[in-house]
Amino acid sequence: MKPTLLILAAGMGSRYGGLKQIDPIGPSGETILDYSVYDAIRAGFGKVVFIIRKDIEKDFRDVFIDRLQKHIPIDWVFQEIDKLPEGYKAPEGRVKPWGTGHAVLMAAEKINEPFAVINADDFYGFEAFKTIVRFFNEQEAAEESDYSMVAYELQNTLSDFGTVSRGECRTDADNWLISVTERTQIERVNGSILYRSPDGNETRLDDKTPVSMNFWGFTPDYFEHLRAQFTGFLDAEGQNPKSEFYIPTVVDNLIKNGQKKVKVLSNSGQWFGITYREDKPLVIEKLSQLIQKGEYPENLWSK
Repeated sequence: MKPTLLILAAGMGSRYGGLKQIDPIGPSGETILDYSVYDAIRAGFGKVVFIIRKDIEKDFRDVFIDRLQKHIPIDWVFQEIDKLPEGYKAPEGRVKPWGTGHAVLMAAEKINEPFAVINADDFYGFEAFKTIVRFFNEQEAAEESDYSMVAYELQNTLSDFGTVSRGECRTDADNWLISVTERTQIERVNGSILYRSPDGNETRLDDKTPVSMNFWGFTPDYFEHLRAQFTGFLDAEGQNPKSEFYIPTVVDNLIKNGQKKVKVLSNSGQWFGITYREDKPLVIEKLSQLIQKGEYPENLWSK
């Protein structure tokens, strides 16, 4: 059974100043998302599901659907503030959806096979997609249902133009995930990488710290865990208009409770992404270098 690629594309782009999901960065107008779908197809994925907001549906259909559905089956779901379990409602003053964990939950009715989750605005590289498909195949052959994530070194995931959010990972000697902690204010200051907590305290992080870039591999039972934990989250945090329900938090709870094991997959490919508008020229330059090396064609969808 071919896995599905689930793409988180409902973000507001508040720091970027626009819909970076549809901003062209390739020589023929391709977006980062186009390159992810291209890599997923050649790695062996069988379907793509987008998570978007209702108010950007037209933009997404105009930019992506016609050109991508010629190459792989496409579907999409909406993440909205009021899509909550029965008996719950959003608090007054909430303007953003409930985070990445809530976003994934929106796709529960569309996916019945192993699936990977990625961000729309991150370039993960072909090696990452190959690595996670290989893991899916090994799990299927062994009749196991462990989860996985593709990790990157923290030093290779920063922006020169402001703070970033990353999932800080701890692993054992066999690369099984021990814990993943969401860090929302990370930047390099005077040569050191610092995490600034909400109370203002600063912690230095090692350059080679493995971090999650939201490239996860799950089996369909993950949706049941999401539902259970999301209800608990709403009970505890639902009245906070800025609270968010994160994928790494759900995974961390499953590991600590002994419910799931998560394999951390290393890969030799490149990661780069656009957090701020100033990141775009560097992304274009890096992509151009990969095209010059022959890793991608000048026009992804010319055939």
